[in-house]
Amino acid sequence: MHSVLRHSRLVLQLLCAAWVISVPVAHAQQLSQSSTIHDDHEFIEEITVWGSSESQKGSAISASEGLAGFADFSTRPLSRVGELVEVIPGMVATQHSGEGKANQYFLRGMNLDHGTDFSAFIEGMPVNLRSHAHGQGYLDLNFLIPELVSTVQFRRGPYYADAQDFSTAGSSEFSIYDHLENGFVELSAGSDDYYRLVAADSFDIEDDHLVLGLELLRSNGPWTLKSKVKKINALAKYKAHREVANVSVLASAYANEWNSTDQIPARAVPDIGRFGFIDPSLGGKSHRVSLITNIDSTNWEAGAYLSNYELHLFQNPTYFLEDSVNGDAIEQHDARWVMGLHAQTSRTTDIHTWRMGTDLRYDAVSNADLSAIANRARRENLLDTRLDELSLGVFLQIESQWNPQLRSTLGTRAYHYRFDVTAKNNLNSGKDNDSIILPKLMLAYAPNTDWEFYLNYGQGFHSNDVRGVTASNSSVEALVRQHGAEFGMRYESSRVNISLVGFWLKSESELIFVGDAGISVPSDGTHRLGAELDVFWQPTGNVTIDLNAAKVRSRFSGFPSGEGFVPNTHGFVLGAGVTYVSESGVTASVRARHFGDAPLIENNSIAHKDTTLVNLGMSYDFHRFSLSLDIFNLFDTKADDIAFFFESRLQDEEIPVEDLHFHPVEPVSVRFSIRMDI
Repeated sequence: MHSVLRHSRLVLQLLCAAWVISVPVAHAQQLSQSSTIHDDHEFIEEITVWGSSESQKGSAISASEGLAGFADFSTRPLSRVGELVEVIPGMVATQHSGEGKANQYFLRGMNLDHGTDFSAFIEGMPVNLRSHAHGQGYLDLNFLIPELVSTVQFRRGPYYADAQDFSTAGSSEFSIYDHLENGFVELSAGSDDYYRLVAADSFDIEDDHLVLGLELLRSNGPWTLKSKVKKINALAKYKAHREVANVSVLASAYANEWNSTDQIPARAVPDIGRFGFIDPSLGGKSHRVSLITNIDSTNWEAGAYLSNYELHLFQNPTYFLEDSVNGDAIEQHDARWVMGLHAQTSRTTDIHTWRMGTDLRYDAVSNADLSAIANRARRENLLDTRLDELSLGVFLQIESQWNPQLRSTLGTRAYHYRFDVTAKNNLNSGKDNDSIILPKLMLAYAPNTDWEFYLNYGQGFHSNDVRGVTASNSSVEALVRQHGAEFGMRYESSRVNISLVGFWLKSESELIFVGDAGISVPSDGTHRLGAELDVFWQPTGNVTIDLNAAKVRSRFSGFPSGEGFVPNTHGFVLGAGVTYVSESGVTASVRARHFGDAPLIENNSIAHKDTTLVNLGMSYDFHRFSLSLDIFNLFDTKADDIAFFFESRLQDEEIPVEDLHFHPVEPVSVRFSIRMDI
């Protein structure tokens, strides 16, 4: 009954939010009708292209992959750049620390921490950072400028031969515009001292294109401790078209610094409030500079990338648990160069298309350090590590169209890793290597022009932090094998796209976030059984409705019934939205996101309560200007973005206390924007 009431409340909130946008939508319809009556001879209909409506049938390897175009995410209110991944059905991005840190991600019943089993690529460059000072697979998307992202291609499951490290739950590829229809300047201001300026333009140089973009952001957030976010982003992309091949070069530079209010213990709320803090010295600073080049021709493509990255992260998850005098505050410092190459080619015969490729990546990590600090000043160096990590991957994939209805894909991926760790403690230093071979298989059957059915099996993997592999008395493996299978179906018509998937996922070891250490560590094996439903419906040319739901059962392997729950794994996720885009320039969108309770300990006796948020966005375009209003957490829901259960100790406490530690969702907030085309 309680579950029914929760879901009924979600439906009621969505209906209420839909009512809120009904007034401007109705007004827009009147404007549209008036324009048709009085200016019919001048009216030219503008068509909004939705990536979610693009056909995947006949080309997709599974029912779990798709494409989101600029219209899919430009019409939805985004409170932070990391929420771009929420265009992937079933994906949730939260935050339990400052706005310069990587988000916390959830997909397919997995707590992905900062990216442990979900990968992202920007124009072919991997974003995840392995053997990172804070967390394995660290995925920080803050250097993206959302207005310059043209498409997000996504895939879920380990069924793709070209997939790389951290891709078992899913992967995504962000593409940047080659050309802008109009340059623009946009200024936003909102609650909690939020100010953002973004400007971009493109230039035609004969047949080539140059896109330039700049973003400046300042924000304090709703926290008692001012966030003082200071973010700057710059991007340039040059695309050259030649008879032999197309060449693109992308350069980006990002810097950020911030204060953070991390998760707080529930027992402290009466004294400090839900938005209070324990340690005022927490926060961080980070930068990333990248250069990416790609070249592609008819049946081959290649690329290279070079990136310089650094993070100083100050945190204190346990307060005074270990050190009752100075506190437990730590600094995690990561500094590295990342460079790599990738290439692939294809050949098609009457029935088969052969694809083969390779990728080479090298991480030169000069700092993967941990220090005890007081007020951000280093007291003691605890870990001082340098490491080199090199990986070489190759893949082969054969796609076969046996007849108009039946096709198959058979593939394999092989990886070889080499690493060299130099630690402060020589017992934890060492060199080693590891290899893995991963088979993939897909069958697809299309009985008619509307339906296609898929059967998939594949093995994926994630790498572990190599500092743990070379540590003395360690049994941690460098590469962890994962298995996945699913049965899916896809329906596509002119106005409706539907996919339904049942999946199974097994991992020989899972990376679990440990709240009282502030890091992710390898754990026992896990298995999952789940189902996903994705719906995109365009009832009229102006209205789109999308819905996605996922239900997943996640357990550690080898435990009796009623035990072995995987902490921080949400068993039910629901996302839904209604968007209206009129010919007269009015856009209105309402979105709801619900993620259900999550066990916080293995017997599920303590759980994180469910959370439902509704956001509203409206805009009006006229001539060269547009005005927009975004309202986040429309109903001012008081819930938690993230929660953990572990032991901590406050300064005035004599003994440690096990407690719920949470980071609240931000209260209702408003942002206004004005945009001018140039």
